[in-house]
Amino acid sequence: MDLMMIADLAAATIRISTPLLFAALGGLLSEKAGTFAVGIEGMMLAGAFTGAISAFVFGNGALGFALAALGGAATGSLLAFATARCRADQMVTGLAVNVLVLGLSSFLLRGLFGGRAPVIRLTPPGTWPLPWLSEIPVMGPVLFRQSAIVYLAFLLVVPLTLFLTKTRAGLTLRAVGENPEAAFAAGYDPIRIRMIAIVAGGALAGLGGAVLALQEVGSFTDGMTNGRGFIALAAIMVGRWTPVGAIAGCLIFGFVSALELRAQSWGLPVSSYVMQMMPYCLALALLAGVSRSARLPAAIGVPFIRH
Repeated sequence: MDLMMIADLAAATIRISTPLLFAALGGLLSEKAGTFAVGIEGMMLAGAFTGAISAFVFGNGALGFALAALGGAATGSLLAFATARCRADQMVTGLAVNVLVLGLSSFLLRGLFGGRAPVIRLTPPGTWPLPWLSEIPVMGPVLFRQSAIVYLAFLLVVPLTLFLTKTRAGLTLRAVGENPEAAFAAGYDPIRIRMIAIVAGGALAGLGGAVLALQEVGSFTDGMTNGRGFIALAAIMVGRWTPVGAIAGCLIFGFVSALELRAQSWGLPVSSYVMQMMPYCLALALLAGVSRSARLPAAIGVPFIRH
């Protein structure tokens, strides 16, 4: 494998990791507040569908990204109402939302295009080379000739980390995930905070879906997230519920996916079916190892009941 092939693999890893990272950061907010992010797959798909249809109809990629965030937030609000306000089981509700969005997006796609489900072709946004940095040999094109949305995803980790660790709002959100009764006694409303966290997480996951459709793939098809929301959920756990750790987890899965896409063209003697299994096998292996020492937020999955 020569240097150019390695650089190409690294650049692809970053691009493929970007939608996973948006979704993982969104799921992280939800889980830090005490709600399992099982519905992240549906939020991603809602964002991909909303963003793709908006960009296709209006011919505006920026509007597609904005409306994708709204689509993900709307899906998140449904999940937030059911779990935080109505105290529905978080796992079952998350899975139900995933199935609902899969069916609804398929139904609407066929309704919009006369009973058939076409592949919506989209024009991916161009790259945004950073002056001077993009000229660095080998690593310059890999790191600094990406699109603006890629830079945004990785830079977002900094303010999110500061929010969770240095601000009153972030510490309150974490307190709700650890001990909602104590937060309530201190004058905060755990139900409202959980709902806000889920909706904000849905907006980020929706952006992840839009990145997948508008940038990485350049098209929209039925059920195109294809389990990526669950991969993002695995990245949260691998990263031990920290934004920086989520980057590492997403890059690991992004690398495996990039390798899968290039294995056949490199002539590696590995079946394409085996390579398609690799991201999911890796997720299972990593989770089996991490689960032994993982520490979830103490109150995750536990509904808050006012007394």
